[in-house]
Amino acid sequence: MPTIKILPHAEYCPDGRQVNAPAGTSICEALLDNGVEVEHACDMVCACTTCHVIVREGGRTLSEMEEGEEDMLDRAWGLEPDSRLSCQAILGQADVTIEIPKYSINHAREKN
Repeated sequence: MPTIKILPHAEYCPDGRQVNAPAGTSICEALLDNGVEVEHACDMVCACTTCHVIVREGGRTLSEMEEGEEDMLDRAWGLEPDSRLSCQAILGQADVTIEIPKYSINHAREKN
């Protein structure tokens, strides 16, 4: 079972964290299932960029990026060459290290 290492993020994961998830799970699902409340305004259907992450290690082991994800990422804040939408990045068999960007583009953000 692959491990996702999450680098520290002031709001979502202040101390950093490691979570395990089965291959075939999206990074977003794995984070949410393990209590890391990453934004996902479109309910993980690749219609926004709020779940944007930067894959620092292990990116080649994730599912290939499809055209719809590439198009959406063009709108993401802080886009980098290793950026992915976590709802579309499906885990393979290897571990990955991700960074959640400091900001996201989410004009309708709601907190409970």
